[in-house]
Amino acid sequence: MTAMPPADTTVIQRLRELPRTEIADEIETLVLRKFKTVLLMDESEDLPVDISYFDLGLTSLRLTEIRQSLEQLLDLSINVNVLFNEPTVAQLVDYLADALSTPSA
Repeated sequence: MTAMPPADTTVIQRLRELPRTEIADEIETLVLRKFKTVLLMDESEDLPVDISYFDLGLTSLRLTEIRQSLEQLLDLSINVNVLFNEPTVAQLVDYLADALSTPSA
């Protein structure tokens, strides 16, 4: 497996400048794309955002893969506990949107 390229700062900067609701929409699109890829789903298939991703068949190993990918893409550190405390795509998107919309200190 090849190393991921560094996070695209223009994408991150653009996301950080959007209103909170638009950040959530953009992140949901990114997160759904990652989950569908890992779950071997077609882009046109619906992925329920309010069902635990473990109930959808995701393993903790695959979840770690998604977390690492999102960390690189969004230039955020995502504590692994978040994935278990926020076990749906909708909850994860809310967490990430909050993290991106809160100015860094």
